[in-house]
Amino acid sequence: MPKVKSLSLNSLNAPHQELLTSAGFEVEFASPGVNIFNEDALIKELQGCQASVAGSEPYSPKVLKACPELRAICRTGVGFDAVDLPTCDAQGIVVTTTPGVNHHAVAEHTIALLMGVARGFPEVDRRVRENRWQRAARPRVMGTTIGIVGLGRIGSRFSEFMKPGRAVATRAVGLGMKVVAFEPYPQQEFVETWRIELVELNELFAKSDYVTLHCPMSAENHHLINANSLKKLKAGAVLINTARGLLIDEVALYDALKSGQLRAAGLDVFETEPLPLDSPLLELDNLLTSNHIAGLDNESHLDTFTMAAETIIDLHHGGWPSHCIQNLAGVTDWKW
Repeated sequence: MPKVKSLSLNSLNAPHQELLTSAGFEVEFASPGVNIFNEDALIKELQGCQASVAGSEPYSPKVLKACPELRAICRTGVGFDAVDLPTCDAQGIVVTTTPGVNHHAVAEHTIALLMGVARGFPEVDRRVRENRWQRAARPRVMGTTIGIVGLGRIGSRFSEFMKPGRAVATRAVGLGMKVVAFEPYPQQEFVETWRIELVELNELFAKSDYVTLHCPMSAENHHLINANSLKKLKAGAVLINTARGLLIDEVALYDALKSGQLRAAGLDVFETEPLPLDSPLLELDNLLTSNHIAGLDNESHLDTFTMAAETIIDLHHGGWPSHCIQNLAGVTDWKW
């Protein structure tokens, strides 16, 4: 009986256990209290497993080489930067994602962070709790410009990952915002229908009152937001990130928020997760945070884990769900 280790966030309440068990798999969950972001602990958890229902834990070369029985890593989500693809290719481990099921959740969370910081949260909430009944006017969101970095590429395996950018765009239009976007390979019909202005990245920084990131993590995009690019943003702009933490240099971000160069920021993702309690970012009143949950709502939770389970079952039965697979390009003879 093949064994599947379920490690993803909130997997205890997800539907995949019944689906996998019914298909003949043995399903185990992470040991109570274990830190799966520690490589040695993760190795111990994965021993004897042929597949994992994965979250953001690190599938590094060390981890992968210590788990020779592993055949599939099924990421519940669309990012897979925590997985070392070259090592997976070398060991014949299939890496999959669950595309197309959480972009609405990400978009709603993005708008929630945007509206929260626009209206002064968390500072105004803290003032009430501390009996500091101070009132101050803030800029209206309607009529401002939002810059979206990543709308979705035609024919790219990252297109599903970047769909949240499109979902944010439609919601921003509904809020009365002007939308500009940076996307080298846009879907023209979508751009024209929603009257989105396509611009180069530096122009987006200069024009936007709000900048929101919806691009994948890559070597090219590492620290896309840094001390230099932050200087190009409009003075008093707001930055939102629900994509990947490593897109932002947090030291530079702290300086920009502390100095007032940025009015505020909303972050769901961080360079190190969980965010260390001694992070200077947590000292700031003009930062609103959440714990990497942008893609998680009831609907996406159900659909994501269902897709992960169905992908594992399909692979075990000899199928090849190419729309979910992120590696092993050109491989035709893969077997479980």
